[in-house]
Amino acid sequence: MERSVYDAAGGSAAVLRLAAAWHRRCLEDPVVSHAFSHPGLHPQHVERLAAYWGEALGGPAGYTAAIGDHSHVLRLHAGNGEHAEMDDRAVQCFALAVDDAALPADPRLRRTLMDWFAWMTTAMAAYPRSPDDVPDHLPLPVWSWNGPAKPP
Repeated sequence: MERSVYDAAGGSAAVLRLAAAWHRRCLEDPVVSHAFSHPGLHPQHVERLAAYWGEALGGPAGYTAAIGDHSHVLRLHAGNGEHAEMDDRAVQCFALAVDDAALPADPRLRRTLMDWFAWMTTAMAAYPRSPDDVPDHLPLPVWSWNGPAKPP
């Protein structure tokens, strides 16, 4: 059985480094930083982001066990209108963060991570009008080496 994308990336420590590096890159970007300028950003944002990403990449279910489901995450991102330029720049920040976090140089891993993040960025923008549009109880989508994994 092939190991998960999460394990290939280096597990929880690597995903935490990646989340911190991406967050730092986003704060430095003049367009993406807008998304983090509102009051109410959770004080453990990076740790929560790493838990979400880790679970989405095949790691432990720490996010859904302790924080919320995918509907919760989508509601956090919903109601902000269209923001394609910001999304594109967030993907660029992610590409740089993969290097900043010193993830393995394996081309397959990096391509898979980039595919996942681009896909996830699109998913986060799916409800531009209102958080009320997000359906309840959506499961957190898990990404495999071949794209979205089928739910069990």
